[in-house]
Amino acid sequence: MTIDRQAVKEWKAYPSYKDSGVEWMGKIPARWEVKRLKFVAPARISKLDTKPDNAVYVGLEHVESWTGRLLLENQPEAMDSVVSSFRSGDVLFGKLRPYLAKTARPNFDGVCTSEILALRPGAAYSQSYVMYCLLNAPLIYWLDSLTYGAKMPRLSPEQVASSFVPVPQLAEQRTIAAFLDRATQKIDALVGKKERLIDLLIEKRAALITQAVTRGLPSTGSAGSPQAGSGQATTSVPMKDSGVEWLGQIPTAWTISPVRRFLAGIEQGWSPVAEDRTATDEEWAVLKLNAVAKGKFRPEEHKALPENVSPDTRYQVRSGDFLLTRANTPELVGDVCVVRTTRPQLMLSDLVYRLRFDLLQVESSFLCYWFLSTAGRYQITRDARGSSQSMVKVSGEHIRSWVTPLPPLQEQVAIALFLDRKTAKLDALIAKIREGIEKLKEYRTALVSAAVTGKIDVRDNSAEGDRLDASSLRA
Repeated sequence: MTIDRQAVKEWKAYPSYKDSGVEWMGKIPARWEVKRLKFVAPARISKLDTKPDNAVYVGLEHVESWTGRLLLENQPEAMDSVVSSFRSGDVLFGKLRPYLAKTARPNFDGVCTSEILALRPGAAYSQSYVMYCLLNAPLIYWLDSLTYGAKMPRLSPEQVASSFVPVPQLAEQRTIAAFLDRATQKIDALVGKKERLIDLLIEKRAALITQAVTRGLPSTGSAGSPQAGSGQATTSVPMKDSGVEWLGQIPTAWTISPVRRFLAGIEQGWSPVAEDRTATDEEWAVLKLNAVAKGKFRPEEHKALPENVSPDTRYQVRSGDFLLTRANTPELVGDVCVVRTTRPQLMLSDLVYRLRFDLLQVESSFLCYWFLSTAGRYQITRDARGSSQSMVKVSGEHIRSWVTPLPPLQEQVAIALFLDRKTAKLDALIAKIREGIEKLKEYRTALVSAAVTGKIDVRDNSAEGDRLDASSLRA
């Protein structure tokens, strides 16, 4: 990776540079040195068979990628494997899947998975600076190129120890680390605000869907705008008790029907052994479970069918199919979508049901929104069963027994079209905010890389620090 010049163009450079002699590092400030990591922060190898009582445990899942943050809320009750110890002041570096850039600087003693190396910076080196060096994207990508193991790519401790890092004097290391602490804190705070906004928009989307599929379309005045002064959609149609405790009232003209009354067929897909790669346009492929996600169909989520396996064309996914995931985590089992566009030669997997309905009674898109609503999801999560909470299932009998409120067919179509328009606007806004988040994260990564390799000079950064609140963070 090369430093994003556009992202850091406003920051000043050092007076003079020299060639580092390391291809991925490029030029560094003339007074800096290049050293192997083992001379800066050698690994501390201290293996334990059991986790000491009250010791904080750090697994790879407890280290956030690319940020250096530790997420320690969920601590395991017991450890079944060998762990390593670390001390306050060490730098932790995940050697499994190094492209995830899992590194941290604990200020406490504890134990960690053996997939994490505990590095101990010497007296002439700053813990925080070393951590930021190990968040340097060009170094991470170079280390990732050295990994071995196809399914579980990892580095050896020797490969990590032999890697190069740029090294200024200790005082300058501390200055760079302090600058990056302030800068990344501002970026992370803005990312957090945008993520909370996305959460609110997702809640608004869910409420909009639930309101429409259980109470009908919002009332409009002569100008065609919602009458509710609060901005919340309301209906003025007569209501009746649905007879379903968890559903409450529904419009008088609606009925309550079990799915079996309009279900014309339910089909489970096929599960051949597939290759863990994306198929070419000329190859048959099998859907992955995550191809069905929150009402969206993602045909690109598939695995290639091996050449020696003959496809069963009965299971080919076609436009108009109504898909429902039969297995997943409790939050995702029963996810649904209506296929609008697909790719040729794509097969249904055995973890996904294909449902066929009597289209004289129901509109598929309305049912899709019903199953995405809070009320629809209640039935799904209630009936999901499994030997573990990491994978639960729903059966065909569960689906047949679920109930749904049914407006007249014409009203179902109108509700689905209304929700298509409204959710499309919310989805576009959410996508735009997520794009801004990605740009901020890219800027954060570029800023760290530029600072620890001396591409920018942050020693006198009082004025530059204010810039983080202005144009640099407009994403």
